Amino acid sequence: MSTDGRTPGPLAAADALDLQLRTTRTEPAASAQLEALALAVTANQPVLLWGEPGIGKSAGLGQLAEGLGLHLETVIASVHEPSDFAGLPVVGDDPAVSGVPMAPPEWAVRLARTGHGLLFFDELSSAPPAVQAALLRVVLERRVGSLALPEPVRIVAAANPPSSAADGWHLSPPLANRFVHLEWTHDPRTVARGLAGTWPEVTVPVVDPGRTSGAVARARGAISGFLTARPGLVHSLPGDAESRGRAWPSPRTWEMALRLLAASYATGAGREATAAALTGAVGDGAGIELLSYLEHLDLPDPDRVLADPEAFALPERGDRRLAFLIAVVSAVRSEPTRPRWEAGWAVLAKAVDAGAPDVAAQAAMDLAAMREADWPVPPGIDAFVELLAASGALPGGR
Repeated sequence: MSTDGRTPGPLAAADALDLQLRTTRTEPAASAQLEALALAVTANQPVLLWGEPGIGKSAGLGQLAEGLGLHLETVIASVHEPSDFAGLPVVGDDPAVSGVPMAPPEWAVRLARTGHGLLFFDELSSAPPAVQAALLRVVLERRVGSLALPEPVRIVAAANPPSSAADGWHLSPPLANRFVHLEWTHDPRTVARGLAGTWPEVTVPVVDPGRTSGAVARARGAISGFLTARPGLVHSLPGDAESRGRAWPSPRTWEMALRLLAASYATGAGREATAAALTGAVGDGAGIELLSYLEHLDLPDPDRVLADPEAFALPERGDRRLAFLIAVVSAVRSEPTRPRWEAGWAVLAKAVDAGAPDVAAQAAMDLAAMREADWPVPPGIDAFVELLAASGALPGGR
């Protein structure tokens, strides 16, 4: 090698050729799977990409990290031992006093030092059950040994179907239930254009701060309303090993769906990407039912309703009423001022006038619990006095 670090002789030209082949450009292009991945990462939900070997899962992660301006830390899960994730014991001078801390690996220390980044676990389906068990705490609690990863660190994984993975395993149900599962496929036209030198640009959804409160309230109303109508879908563990290793509904994954839906509302994400993310959280069966429910829900913006409660009409359908009232209470909770609290009671009064006091009962109890001591009792509370007094939310009946 020459003193300036360049490769001498004919290999210098070969290296220059390789550099030219690596030089590409990007262009805006619609990609629902890239948008779904970006939405899950924006919502800070662990996401797992499923796809055959060699179709660009790792390349997609590299594009996303570059688009977000984040450091990408890649860990090949299949070549690690459980102790690489659980930590190695470090015995101090007096373990009985100081305990035995579990030393984290170098990649975890780098992420903790940086404070943010994308942590990418590749070849997850080739990791044996003992390694998958050690990863549970990393994915759910963000702890590697005694080190807590910073909250801004996003976790992404990739896996090949067991039939095409090297020494493939089905994911254990506890680990599978911690991920948003996305199917990763290739578009022949995209590959052809990419090899010509132009790849699609990753569009990163950006949360609009002005939409945040309303997005959270709408998402809470939609998910809570849906599960109230379909309680059998709250938890449903599939019967076969392959399905248990993918997405299925549980309280944990419904919370993931809540966060994904709120992020979708706050970013204005596309319908196809939102659908892929939601079904990737709770599974196809529950996800398709949820999407059908959302399609016909069309909730008003609760913040606009609270700004002028007399100007809106209560939804006709009972399930929409329930979802809407949950959203209104959530919106008041996010900014609990006296005018908004009183506006919430005006909304509940309309539900009573419409002949649906039972739908508004729980919302009334939640709203009453937010009352500050110096706030007077609003007129809209009259229909709920007996209920609130019995529950203790309204001492003395008024």
